[in-house]
Amino acid sequence: MGVLDGIKVLEMARVPPAEMPGMFLADMGADVLKIETPPDEPEDATARRRAAFAYVNRNKRSLALNMKAPEGQAIFKKLAAAADVIVEGFRPGVMKRLGGDYETLSAANPRLVYCSLSGFGHNGPYRDYPAHDGNYLSLAGVLNLIGEPDRKPIFPLNLVADYGGASMHG
Repeated sequence: MGVLDGIKVLEMARVPPAEMPGMFLADMGADVLKIETPPDEPEDATARRRAAFAYVNRNKRSLALNMKAPEGQAIFKKLAAAADVIVEGFRPGVMKRLGGDYETLSAANPRLVYCSLSGFGHNGPYRDYPAHDGNYLSLAGVLNLIGEPDRKPIFPLNLVADYGGASMHG
């Protein structure tokens, strides 16, 4: 039982900064359905079930949909029509190509709250850059501070920027 009981959330996210808002909502009682890509091989599904995956996806249900196929898109649109919130974490334009952008979905569900998270925002010169922890740390100059002078930087063992940035949502 939580303060968000009865709230339906669809999550389209593959990385911790975009998965953590759904985690927080699920922790507060929302019904979060994570849309996952069907695995290419049976062992792919179990390989992803590591501790970090379990952490950010706790209290969520999941459904594998091929969003590149018309059938998968139709199922997603039906789910979105009944959802209260959508959280997605793709580069700008990806959800539009998949038919899951705010303009498309809110036409059928005007009360929809749509949270779109991208690593470098939806405007500006970096908007289409790959967004991963190492990219953020490098651009911020943090990697230059880690390790020995005149040697390659040492990447942190944890996702410092990913978890730090995502925690700001909570």
